Amino acid sequence: MAAEPKSLPLKLPGFGFKLTDAQSLRATRAKDYVTNTLIERPKYSFESQAGGLFPSLLDDTDPDDSFKQRLTPVREFTMLRIMDSITDKPGWDTKIFWENITEKWKEEAIAHQNMDVTGPMMDWVIKELQFKTEGFKKSGNVLVYDAGVVKSDTAISESLKDALKAAASSLENIPDNEKDYHPGSDNLVLDLVHPSLFPVVYGRTRIVKGAVLSVFEGISAAGRGEVLPIPPTGADSATTSLPRNGPMHNPYSNKFQWLPCDVEFTADSASTENKALNNKYQNHKCKCKITSYINNLHPNDHWDLYEVIEKVIEQAVPLWNKTLTPSRIRLPYIRIPYDCGEEKLDEEAMKTDPKPEQESDEDEDDYEERVSEWEVRIQKTVLPEPADIFSPSYEEILVDLQREFGSTGLQVIVKLANIHLTPEKPRYNGGAWHVEGQLNEHICATALYYYDSENISESRLGFRQFSDPEEANEISYEQDHHQWLTDVFGCTNNGPALQNIGDVVCKEGRLITFPNVLQHRVSPFKLEDPSKPGHRKILALFLVDPHIHIISSAHVPCQRRDWWGEQVPWQHITGKLPQELANEVVSHIGDFPISMKDAKELQLELMEERKAIVVEQTRAMDIEFSLCEH
Repeated sequence: MAAEPKSLPLKLPGFGFKLTDAQSLRATRAKDYVTNTLIERPKYSFESQAGGLFPSLLDDTDPDDSFKQRLTPVREFTMLRIMDSITDKPGWDTKIFWENITEKWKEEAIAHQNMDVTGPMMDWVIKELQFKTEGFKKSGNVLVYDAGVVKSDTAISESLKDALKAAASSLENIPDNEKDYHPGSDNLVLDLVHPSLFPVVYGRTRIVKGAVLSVFEGISAAGRGEVLPIPPTGADSATTSLPRNGPMHNPYSNKFQWLPCDVEFTADSASTENKALNNKYQNHKCKCKITSYINNLHPNDHWDLYEVIEKVIEQAVPLWNKTLTPSRIRLPYIRIPYDCGEEKLDEEAMKTDPKPEQESDEDEDDYEERVSEWEVRIQKTVLPEPADIFSPSYEEILVDLQREFGSTGLQVIVKLANIHLTPEKPRYNGGAWHVEGQLNEHICATALYYYDSENISESRLGFRQFSDPEEANEISYEQDHHQWLTDVFGCTNNGPALQNIGDVVCKEGRLITFPNVLQHRVSPFKLEDPSKPGHRKILALFLVDPHIHIISSAHVPCQRRDWWGEQVPWQHITGKLPQELANEVVSHIGDFPISMKDAKELQLELMEERKAIVVEQTRAMDIEFSLCEH
């Protein structure tokens, strides 16, 4: 018989614990709610991987620096991009075994003018994809990029997609003056549900510590609770210190936190049959239930959307399992090894720049110096090829969110947004490189579901990684010869350790998940037919690291004055006062619940703070290669 959970006080980062305590906290099931307890922080990488928080590019305090990625040859990224392209083809998992088809793909790739592709690279690509078909047939998803980018075109059924379109339409079909266009988007981005509106505001938000609020209780309890304290000064900067480039300031906010909803795994999903603990592909089904309100989505008005989002979360969990698995793999998968900066004379260049001849009156030392300069000029980096023998990638899924966090559940931040293009505004210019959130949210992974696209050009989501610059110093090379760093890895000495990985097509019906160790960016797109309007609609789910529990809508009653006002019997309060006087009474209720006017001002303040964080991320990640001279 299972032990009765202990009765523990509710303690969360920013409420009972300092924001900077997070690495030392673990979510713990109390009697009828989830809290956190302090643990001894891991000192060694194997301890961290076994039970530490999932890595985040915002936080390098994990002992094994797992936010850093392997310094990867550009040719290996090219192979991954080719595999991404092939796995976009219908029936790829069958055609990959047809030699006449694969030979055609091989010829096309090698002949491509904008790609450096060789026969051995394509041979490896074909073998790796053949190996991956078993997992794809069972799971319906595929790992696109090694750090944890996963895609699936079948995870969400057509019927569920249609249900999402129908449920979301009630948020869209409102008067124009009530539509919430994202600030600064030139009325291109329509926010249906956005976490930056009515977030946690330290020093203003109220928190209930004596109860856990259900979905509907969170609305009816508006105005209850005690005011959340402002974190002490310094809590926003006392954390990460990236090597060489100094500390990363402001990874925490002492003003705001996005507000997640709580999600629990239901009894159905915990059955022995569904657990399938020995299934290495983790394609078993889980059942999830949203147990606290989604911020800015009223459950009374949009319960059908709650039910749809629950089902999308259920389908995202297996992809999140695969996305988070690389953080627990100690040795990276290497297709193209590289340990020596080898060079050779470029025969093509020698045709136009032959070896200099010694002038009749030229000193021997001067001539040798000219020859040395010529040799440096005429040298060509020997580009690496894949290993001679194909070795399959690691396919077992090492993360099982349901099994590991079944008792404490998940926390998910929800966003719904549309991008609308018109003949007058036919182009979306894309976004900036960033990772999601600040450390207050402890986002470890994201799921993006593209549920509706019409009359827009191909749109892509790009990724880049922070690679370990120290790995470059483990490569042997000739004194002062650094060209291999550019030719092999696309980097430069004294340049940033950032590598562009590749991108994924964002097409209707596709679910994409990725970890918060990668920066991502939406590429520009435009109208296909410039004479007609077009749109792209997205459901975004941000997964809070389930190792810890943060302040959620289970603790924070509804903060919206408009929702609160719907429940207050104003006719009994204002009696038969004229409307003007009644409005005057309402205007004196104070600064809580928060009015829409105040919420919009706070949203702008939050956005400005996070814009500064994006700049700070880039600065802190601008860690340069510094090749040692021998």
